[in-house]
Amino acid sequence: MKHFATAAASLAFLTGCISVHVYEESVGIGEWSDREDWREAERGILANHVQLTFPDRFVKAGEAYVSPGGAQIIFQAIEIPTEGEAADEFYAMFVADIAVDDRGRPTGLANVRKISPPGSANTCGWFHPQDPDRVLFASTIGPPTESHPPGYQRSTGRYRWMFPPQMTIVTCHLPTAEASISDLVELVGNEGAYLAEGTWSPDGRHLLYCSLQSNEGDLFVLDTASATPRPRRIVSAGGYDGGPFFSPDGRRICYRSDRRGDHRLQLYVADLAFDQAGSIVGIEREYQLTDNEHVNWCPFWHPGGRHLVYATSEIGHDNYEVFLIDADPGTLDGSGGSIKYGTRKRRVTYASRSDVLPAFDSDGSRMVWSSRRGADGSVQLWVADFVMDLDAR
Repeated sequence: MKHFATAAASLAFLTGCISVHVYEESVGIGEWSDREDWREAERGILANHVQLTFPDRFVKAGEAYVSPGGAQIIFQAIEIPTEGEAADEFYAMFVADIAVDDRGRPTGLANVRKISPPGSANTCGWFHPQDPDRVLFASTIGPPTESHPPGYQRSTGRYRWMFPPQMTIVTCHLPTAEASISDLVELVGNEGAYLAEGTWSPDGRHLLYCSLQSNEGDLFVLDTASATPRPRRIVSAGGYDGGPFFSPDGRRICYRSDRRGDHRLQLYVADLAFDQAGSIVGIEREYQLTDNEHVNWCPFWHPGGRHLVYATSEIGHDNYEVFLIDADPGTLDGSGGSIKYGTRKRRVTYASRSDVLPAFDSDGSRMVWSSRRGADGSVQLWVADFVMDLDAR
């Protein structure tokens, strides 16, 4: 996953028939007493909650991102198998239209379709920032050669996060995609090491991703505008560095790291260094936002560039919740104000079941995330209006 996390992989729920129902229509009164508790607790933070995927179509669905224009969504999921068949072992990649009512508010998903080849393992979907018909995702393209590829596993053995060495980053053209191998074009060569967690920079020039070629997760960037594009390693600290995203202005990146080797992830932001031609050549300054005994992972930028949302085990490993934290360089408004990294931590979600993998749409008006708060407790996709006052003290 783009938010792949070694320790965070301890979440056994990581990731629904896409159904055009709001939550109230899918759960009868009294079926789950926590329903109104989280709705009241999230008042002033999230509003107009809508469940997007449901267990009548998907065993689980997660890690979703909204297209730049807000009309589509890309996500990974495992479909309910045909009667008598076993569910797929690996995630497939899907795209769908976001259905809206006459006021423009989401009501569910429509035109859901698979874009990954049969039998392949897939994760980390992302839309091109300039071309809405183009997406990237990580895929083994064919079935993984190992039924249990190497990866992280908690001591309990309850959950194993896999890192297939065949995983590479591919792109496809949505109007012609038919979930076949012929649809896919590799963006970066795979030399027998897991490559995933990829995103394009806001201008579409650079590809940012994680590679396990050194047996640890390092961050790489590829300048697609170069006459001879070559991957450049830009973050190579000890432990697993992964889950990177460009800031909205393309000048910084966020990511999470297991540098202590204790499977408790911490959040980082780094300023990017560029050469005279505009190519990213490394990082200049790195800021650590969290420093605690929790698993802090899947950071994602608010479009204003001054905050990150992320999931953390601070409430408990059986109930990961979404928090927001300052990631303000102090220069975005031209005032040369104070740098605010790691300050004003605020809780966003309050369900008694886990909420993870938060992401904003392009204007920050809505947040989409993966949650167990539905009636059956399976991991499904949710969306809500993001109404938190970011300037409130």
